[in-house]
Amino acid sequence: MGYKEIFRESNEEVAERYELVIERIAEIRTENTVSEKYQDYFQKAAEFICLAHKVLEQEETGVLENRTLKACEETNQQLYQDILPSGYEKSYANPAVAIQLLGEEFGSLLCFLYSELRAMISYAFEGRKMHFTILCELFMEIYNCFEADNEPDKKEVKNIIYWFFHDYSEIFAEDKVRDMVDPEYDFFAKIIMESDLSDMRYLYRYGEYISESEIAVAKFLNQLSEEEIQSMADTMTEGFRIGFETTGKDLSKKETVCMEYPIGFERVVRAAIFNFEKLGLKVTVYRDPVSSFGRTNGGKRGCYVKSVNKQYEFDHKADRSLYLDKAYVERRLEAMKAAFEKYKKQANHHAGPAVMEIFGEIPFEPVFKLEAPKYSPEQNELNVYQMSRLGQLTNTYIPGDERSFTIIAYPIPTIGEKFEEIFRETVKINTLDYMTYRNMQQKIIDVLDTADRVHITGKGANKTDLWVKIHPLTNPKKETAFENCVADVNIPVGEVFTSPVLSGTEGKLHVTQVYLNELKYLNLEIDFVDGKIAAYTCSNFATEEENQRFLYENLLHHHDTLPMGEFAIGTNTTAYRMARDYDIADKLPILIAEKTGPHFAVGDTCYSHAEDTKVYNPDGKEIVARDNEISILRKEDMEKAYFNCHTDITIPYDELDTIVAVEKDGTTRDIIRDGKFVVSGTEELNIPLT
Repeated sequence: MGYKEIFRESNEEVAERYELVIERIAEIRTENTVSEKYQDYFQKAAEFICLAHKVLEQEETGVLENRTLKACEETNQQLYQDILPSGYEKSYANPAVAIQLLGEEFGSLLCFLYSELRAMISYAFEGRKMHFTILCELFMEIYNCFEADNEPDKKEVKNIIYWFFHDYSEIFAEDKVRDMVDPEYDFFAKIIMESDLSDMRYLYRYGEYISESEIAVAKFLNQLSEEEIQSMADTMTEGFRIGFETTGKDLSKKETVCMEYPIGFERVVRAAIFNFEKLGLKVTVYRDPVSSFGRTNGGKRGCYVKSVNKQYEFDHKADRSLYLDKAYVERRLEAMKAAFEKYKKQANHHAGPAVMEIFGEIPFEPVFKLEAPKYSPEQNELNVYQMSRLGQLTNTYIPGDERSFTIIAYPIPTIGEKFEEIFRETVKINTLDYMTYRNMQQKIIDVLDTADRVHITGKGANKTDLWVKIHPLTNPKKETAFENCVADVNIPVGEVFTSPVLSGTEGKLHVTQVYLNELKYLNLEIDFVDGKIAAYTCSNFATEEENQRFLYENLLHHHDTLPMGEFAIGTNTTAYRMARDYDIADKLPILIAEKTGPHFAVGDTCYSHAEDTKVYNPDGKEIVARDNEISILRKEDMEKAYFNCHTDITIPYDELDTIVAVEKDGTTRDIIRDGKFVVSGTEELNIPLT
């Protein structure tokens, strides 16, 4: 059917409403029927809507595909100029600016609206006239309030926003589910498979902001041979296939896989799509959420570009606080369940995501703005409840014990002048000989399996002093507590990991600098008691209150505490060496960084929603440490078992002193001493360290 057919009926239904509202909005650009205080705001918003409207007209008439490169670049710049760093300090999308110019009463609400209207860009490029129209009507309804009264009732304006998201929850929920599991929605697939990838105009078909980075990546990949591109694609798709094989899941029952990728990597994605087709899988692609309805605080997802402006994204991460309450949450959950029911068959046959990440952006240190929206304590509780219920819904319709994933990362040009060199080194790291690592990692596991606890200490400025309790083994000949991770779903190779026993896991985790989900943390300290976070701090901000809030929102994801869901020892010293040689340690993604030292994940275990699926190491031993004292609560109450987050925090080798396995009788065996591996047979891991 295709994406155009999906939207054809709704577009036709709304055609008359669309023409009327666009005609009215066009008039606002020159009229003076609201208070002078708000006049510039509404005129600028109307100008933006009319620009997006022009794009939608071009999409409907086929002009978008035939524009000159110069026209593509000019429109791209016009659509995004308000939120680019160069324009943001004067933009109504900036909460500080909006409140300064529009006042305390309405500045925040109008700033939210200004940001929400930006979803029109993607709606225009995809030809979603229904979505475009309802946003226009939202704008007009609020404009009418100011037109009728110079200072309207704030509650009335807030209610208009509230009921918009409440009433249209079905539309947004269906988008979210369908775009993930239904290959008939093929907007992105058509761009990937049908474009001339040597003609940079294809990049502008997405409707995302195309910077020099996306163009440089696309041009660089065009220089690579078919063999090099195919090898990169094979690494991803084979990892996905092996993920099913090693966990005993039946891939033949599945029909779709969701590709998540950065724009500019289409040559690799196209080759991966052909590979997946050979496995009997059609590809789905969804867009990184453009509305506050679907936006999360967990980084880029779906089809995306590098951040246009991280401060803008940070300022708007709590936009949903303007309409979030219990009734709305229940309405959204109801709509999501209805959407899953509608696409029940497609969801059941969905295999999971194949993810490409990027790294190399300049580490971001956010500025807290008092004017930015914030969640109340009650809303924080609702967010936690909502995420828990959404996780359960997803797991019901796309069962966790029947799906898998794979994830791989590559650098982008902002990493520095040696981008191409670093890119080729990353490709090498992603394709290291897994058998060599498998054998060395098994020797480490053999020692760890004798441990009752493991003691980890830092050196120099690192204050880590942590005890991790290890799952006991009933039959050591057939059981193990640690998984031997050899680069299938989690590329590159290089870690052994376990779900710790919480009771008895105690102490301080500290790292002087770490980069988590695109945010930089300085002197991050976490104290654990019985495996749960008991205290936390960092030195990002001048006041402890700001530091606490930063961690609560971005590391704890509004939970009062989180358990240690994973303890792992990274063994990819080659990746560590690359990071030091090119001075990019602060730019590595968690995916690679977690392999460059011991790491500790806060949140769910690595086996979340699939704890009852038996998993085996290459030596045939079953990994029995799949649960902890919290995840096991799923048997009584699912809402108490999962946190829907999992963040890895890595101690780099140069901040690490010892990792010691301690047996029940007090006998100790070193895994690492003075930051070097000392288990017999692992000496090769130290070569990159020296």
